[in-house]
Amino acid sequence: MQPKKREEKRNLETIPVGSLGLIPLEGCAGIGQEVDNYLTRWRAERESEHKASLAFAGYQRPTYIVRGDVPRFGTGEAKGVLKQSVRGMDLYIMVDVVNYSMTYSLFGQTNHMSPDDHYQNLKRIIAAVGGKARRITVIMPYLYESRQHKRSSRESLDCALALQELVHMGVDNIITFDAHDPRVQNAIPLNGFETVQPAYQFIKSLLHKVPDLTIDSDHMMVISPDEGGMKRAIYIANVLGLDMGMFYKRRDYTRVVNGRNPIVAHEFLGTNVEGKDMIIIDDMISSGESALEVAAALKKRKAKRVFVFSTFGLFTAGLSLFDEAYESGAIDLVLTTNLIYQTPELLERPWYVSCDMSKYIAYIIDTLNHDSSISDLLNPSDRINNIVARYKEAQESGNWEEF
Repeated sequence: MQPKKREEKRNLETIPVGSLGLIPLEGCAGIGQEVDNYLTRWRAERESEHKASLAFAGYQRPTYIVRGDVPRFGTGEAKGVLKQSVRGMDLYIMVDVVNYSMTYSLFGQTNHMSPDDHYQNLKRIIAAVGGKARRITVIMPYLYESRQHKRSSRESLDCALALQELVHMGVDNIITFDAHDPRVQNAIPLNGFETVQPAYQFIKSLLHKVPDLTIDSDHMMVISPDEGGMKRAIYIANVLGLDMGMFYKRRDYTRVVNGRNPIVAHEFLGTNVEGKDMIIIDDMISSGESALEVAAALKKRKAKRVFVFSTFGLFTAGLSLFDEAYESGAIDLVLTTNLIYQTPELLERPWYVSCDMSKYIAYIIDTLNHDSSISDLLNPSDRINNIVARYKEAQESGNWEEF
């Protein structure tokens, strides 16, 4: 079933903060180009009586991407270079800190870029701006060091330190997606920090992919794979009118394996799942073992189909575990976003669905550049209700063109 293209227009009449500039760093050039395409098209079509005024100078341009580069020396050292003026601009810098496919030469050896490398490149570009921009917003979908967000012993607080460092360098706002723990923003309480949930894109993609869903509490259920993800599951369950269940991880606290206490078992708390479609939602798939163990446990309880929603599909242990789970019937679909790097092999998998976030990011940038509220983008409950209503109408009429 192919989705019908629907274009939503945002009526933005306020004066822009400054001339819009978009800097997608190495590693997210693809999604950066898609965002730029949306912005150029919307602004070319947008009618405004103020376009001729000085405040709207440079409002319509063939591209909003500011050319920049981070060349490296043979030692691996680097510098940030901007190839055009950014004076007075409202800059949006995009960075994917977990794109390990990018490489550079280090003493003649090929080195894959780590999150630290991407973060350093971000700081280099901010330093190259040199305080000349009117405002700097960093769009960092996967928040750097977000898994090290709290101290449980004598440990570093890497994420909090990074946020403070960016603010000290002149960053005004930081936009991330599905932060592992949004309370990390307490490190910068006087600056802008938004964590955006892609719930609407998950539901939209699932509805377009699966035409025979029955969206009610008798036929569907939302599952949180651990206690930390309860808030995500509660939100989707409440918006869709479904029941919710959760697993909690029973760990062996006498041992540490790969930096964490190994999981002994997943214990389920919730109502009967027999014959119901399951939505497992989490912020990230790392190795994927937890999600697959939860899916297998649900199947043992005679769940019908299992759909996994995860904002970030890292797949650090490869794809073979998911291939085996799909072939055995433990999972039916895995939906993650294109906010981070996706391998060509992943995109070809029959069990995988990519949720495009470029249009959503473009909405956020376009709205913030006009200094308008993005509250409707941060809480998409109305959008979710609308698309579910259209889905049910299409099911009843059989006319999927309207959906």
